[in-house]
Amino acid sequence: MNDPLVLALVAIMPSVVVFLTAFYTIRHFLGARSAERQAERVAEARKDDHKHVLPLRLQAYERLTLFLERIEPGPLMLRVHRGGMDARDLQAALSGAIREEFEHNVTQQIYVSDRAWQKVRQAKEETIRLVNMSFDQVGEGAGSSDLSRRIFENAARLSHTPSQEGLVAIKEEVRRLF
Repeated sequence: MNDPLVLALVAIMPSVVVFLTAFYTIRHFLGARSAERQAERVAEARKDDHKHVLPLRLQAYERLTLFLERIEPGPLMLRVHRGGMDARDLQAALSGAIREEFEHNVTQQIYVSDRAWQKVRQAKEETIRLVNMSFDQVGEGAGSSDLSRRIFENAARLSHTPSQEGLVAIKEEVRRLF
């Protein structure tokens, strides 16, 4: 046991074990701290994104609310109806105005839930269906005032207009944001 190599190994071995233990302990500690810092950065980025996205989402809800209000039969009729129109002209103008309003707001779907967007699309389709059904009931030769009256009568028979159902979905979503 007087071999210098064996004596050197016996003297160095505890130092190597202590060094490796310290190295892996420090490495693990720094890795955990790095993961914590990374998680903090991600949380901060999400918070920052939320600050920027929330106003955009609220603006989308506002625009879709305005859309739903504008396609209600009363306001829609006041905006679109012109003197000298017959029922066919009014039907085309009402349907065109609804589609144009919808196309103007189609990009808002990226800021709202699929459920809310589906309700908005459904309101558009059902309002157009109400106009078309009313036109079918009055017939081709009717005047625009006959069609207007029939649209209001048919809308009055509904428990909720399609726009009102869409507004309920939007309001529920906005309440969940706060």
